[in-house]
Amino acid sequence: MLDDLIDEIAAINVIYGQGTLKQTDGIETATLSIPSHPVTLRLSFPDSYPDTSSPELLGVDSSGVNVPKGYGSHVLQLARIALGTVWKAGEVCLFDLIQELDRVLENEEEAEALAPDTDDAGPRQDAVSMKNESSPSDTQDLQLEWAMSTSVTEKKSLFIAHACPLASPTQFQPILTSLLSSDKKVARATHNITAYRIRIPPSPSNPRENIYQDCNDDGETAAGGRLLHLMHTMDVWNVLVVVSRWYGGVKLGPDRFRIINGVAREALVMGGWAGRGKEKESGGKKRK
Repeated sequence: MLDDLIDEIAAINVIYGQGTLKQTDGIETATLSIPSHPVTLRLSFPDSYPDTSSPELLGVDSSGVNVPKGYGSHVLQLARIALGTVWKAGEVCLFDLIQELDRVLENEEEAEALAPDTDDAGPRQDAVSMKNESSPSDTQDLQLEWAMSTSVTEKKSLFIAHACPLASPTQFQPILTSLLSSDKKVARATHNITAYRIRIPPSPSNPRENIYQDCNDDGETAAGGRLLHLMHTMDVWNVLVVVSRWYGGVKLGPDRFRIINGVAREALVMGGWAGRGKEKESGGKKRK
């Protein structure tokens, strides 16, 4: 447990800021300040975490002075539900817990903003299941549906991949900008490595098949080309992949390419693109 937990604490504090996850009594207990929400929760880690047990959410440590009465307890209840959703035996889960809780709370706040005024100032219980709909902006009214991998932590660096349909090279920059502006954590990543492949079949106005592909390392030398090669070997088309890495201060050497391709592969599989062509590469090690 110890090494996994230490790496997880370091990764969370790199992504969200120092003090987000703070140990309070040795390694077994900690406080978690929920990013963008004025609530801090207490939690403990059993010796069997993450192998066979999840963290335990003990209660509310503190909440903001201007929040409605009972808001901290409400967030705690939602956090416990989210924890039951994201925890998988053998995998650290706090990053996924924060992501899921943030999604639920944002859905609640959006539902409250759209609802007619009432005398009820408390959180809306029925808003938890509402879908988060992004407003059209620079993406020219594109309905963006991102497939997201689970997160991988390795020696304090954290990796996660997003994949999205891409029909034209002109959509690339607006879609990437939309991701970075809508997810502050991704925008703060040390590297956002990108690759895309597009195949446009012949049409009456254009009798030739058009193929476009490109990649960008974003400072992670050679990573973009390897990501594009993965898409080629998986025979993936009309999709954009973005792999985010938050550097933890320890160089990983060639292992970083294995992890980058691993999370990218997972996002492509989750989005359904991998099933549309033959996967020829046997490289990426499957995460436990």
